[in-house]
Amino acid sequence: MSETTKVVAKKRDRAGKGGARSSRREGLIPAVIYGDKQPPIMIAVEPKSIERELHKEGYFNHRIQIDVEGTDYAVLPRDVQVDPVTDKPLHLDFLRIGPESIITVQVPVHFKNEAAAPGIKRGGVLNIVLHEITVRTKADTIPEYFEVDLTGLEIGHSIHLSTISVPEGVRVVSRDKDATVASIAAPTVVREQAAADASAPAAAEGAAPAAGAAPAAGGAAPAAGAAAPAAGGKAPAPAKK
Repeated sequence: MSETTKVVAKKRDRAGKGGARSSRREGLIPAVIYGDKQPPIMIAVEPKSIERELHKEGYFNHRIQIDVEGTDYAVLPRDVQVDPVTDKPLHLDFLRIGPESIITVQVPVHFKNEAAAPGIKRGGVLNIVLHEITVRTKADTIPEYFEVDLTGLEIGHSIHLSTISVPEGVRVVSRDKDATVASIAAPTVVREQAAADASAPAAAEGAAPAAGAAPAAGGAAPAAGAAAPAAGGKAPAPAKK
């Protein structure tokens, strides 16, 4: 189950860009709480209570309890707008959740025991296809992460969705019910060497003949008696008329 974080905020009297700029001047982060068939609430969040959470893995899966002037709201983060220069958060969106709310989230995948995988020991590479798995579940049953054990896996072995342990009450959302999560691929060096070996015979066939080799079939033979002059010899004198 994902963890719950406590965040402190206050209500915003004004919506829109003017209200957001006013909150930022006060050193707060403008935000909104919406969903669960209730009207949205404009709030301003205390930065110290949220900024550390923004950089944690699975931030969008972690339940947050927002204290708005004494009233608590159970929410999930839905969006973060950041300044392109400073990387500071400019606006936050939170989805209000109730006890029966069914939500869709992306759960990260963790891999363990790489050192116990013979394929990786022999130079194989862990090729991760799915870094996250999409699921639908209640907020109380969101997995922190999915774990894949690589013990005993060889080069060429693949891990599929069907082998992932999914908690009760959690449904995986995927068009391919047995999609590949990861595989252990052959090392790049081995593939490049194999390609080089395959191209070697072709290169040898196209090589020029060695010095002293017989001329190719159909080539003109040297004229009879036409010998090259000896080194340092004089050219023959022209015939007299």
